[in-house]
Amino acid sequence: MGYQKQLYLKSNDGFVQAVVRNYQRADFDELIRVQMESFPPPFPSELWWNREQLENHVTLFPEGALCVEVDGVIAGSMTALMVNFDPAHPVHTWEEITDNGYIRNHNPAGNTLYVVDICIRSSFRKLALGKVLMQSMYELVVQKGLNRLLGGGRMPGFHKYAGEMTAEEYLAAVVDGVIKDPVITFLLNAGRTPVGVVANYLEDEESRNYAALMEWRNPFKR
Repeated sequence: MGYQKQLYLKSNDGFVQAVVRNYQRADFDELIRVQMESFPPPFPSELWWNREQLENHVTLFPEGALCVEVDGVIAGSMTALMVNFDPAHPVHTWEEITDNGYIRNHNPAGNTLYVVDICIRSSFRKLALGKVLMQSMYELVVQKGLNRLLGGGRMPGFHKYAGEMTAEEYLAAVVDGVIKDPVITFLLNAGRTPVGVVANYLEDEESRNYAALMEWRNPFKR
């Protein structure tokens, strides 16, 4: 059975209706447009979804392929796969752990739900749709009895400070509220907690190729 959740979100004009659901093949063209709008240059265009990746998402792990619609328009998406994660050996790259977005390494017996991607169209970002998608993934973690949701968060504000602090110091400053980062601050507000910093995680000029590894622990698991 697929996932579908209906809710109302506060906007400047009252409330708008939103639906979170599993995305399908018929959504592929629109999902690619969402990626293009969400990750404009200097983000590498070759990292936008292609149809083969999306086909794998809906075939290999459809439960981890979510989109959110607002008034019938796809406003964002979030994709995940299941992996076995060992906290004693946390270092990895996005390409390694997501199979470069093709998720052919999806492990139905894994202990962790790993975020491949989350994106929201800029014109819809005031509706806090990222939090809505994240909460839906937390629900999947609980439903499957997994230990955690995990993912590497871009640090797009880091390039402004790279000459004066390390990536670890930058993350600490964001957690302390001294610096506001567009991605890490969002993840903190969405309930994620830092595990550490990973170098050479993803080709990302703004983040200087660093990422903050951040998790949400299943509160029903010890």
